[in-house]
Amino acid sequence: MKFVLWLLVIAAAAALVYWFRSWRRRWTERKEASEERFAGLMAQAVASAKSNVEAAQPAGADALAKQRLLMEAAAKAGEADEAVLSIQLYARLLSRYPDTSFAAQARAAVETQKKKLAKS
Repeated sequence: MKFVLWLLVIAAAAALVYWFRSWRRRWTERKEASEERFAGLMAQAVASAKSNVEAAQPAGADALAKQRLLMEAAAKAGEADEAVLSIQLYARLLSRYPDTSFAAQARAAVETQKKKLAKS
């Protein structure tokens, strides 16, 4: 009788572990699908915004729009705790546009992100 009881306990524990693993797998798949949909929507939004900016601004303002876009992307990456990506984007901004009006702000932001990265 004890043997049957232990078998039932072990079977119940195995069923619980199986259920938890399948639930976790489904949750992970849903999360990944959601992130893919979000990335696709963001890519569409960026492309749409970029085409709107290009259509609304004269050719000389194109460089300023690109600088602003790089600056905003780097700031968003920093807010999302992606310090390495943020530093790379600021570096790209400074290497492509060394005389930009955003240079001082970008250098200060790089120092802030380096401090964040050192704390991690």
